[in-house]
Amino acid sequence: MDSTESDVQSFIVKLWLEQTEGEQARLAHGYVTHVASGERRYVKELGGVTEFIAERLAQLGVRPGVRWRATLWLKQRRARRREQK
Repeated sequence: MDSTESDVQSFIVKLWLEQTEGEQARLAHGYVTHVASGERRYVKELGGVTEFIAERLAQLGVRPGVRWRATLWLKQRRARRREQK
């Protein structure tokens, strides 16, 4: 299958890790940028990277799998509950 540049979606992921003596490294913060639009989201956990990419692709008409749709549904439900409090 031949792909044209318009079919390609590129993302830049930049992560800063934090490591204290005697502990495993963990994600301190980072960001992911959609190259074509320049849209950027800052993250404090790895799930934020995949969430941003999935949301951006959904805006372009890509339908996520069942597992990802369930994850997004749960996240939206939690956000609504927080807003109601």
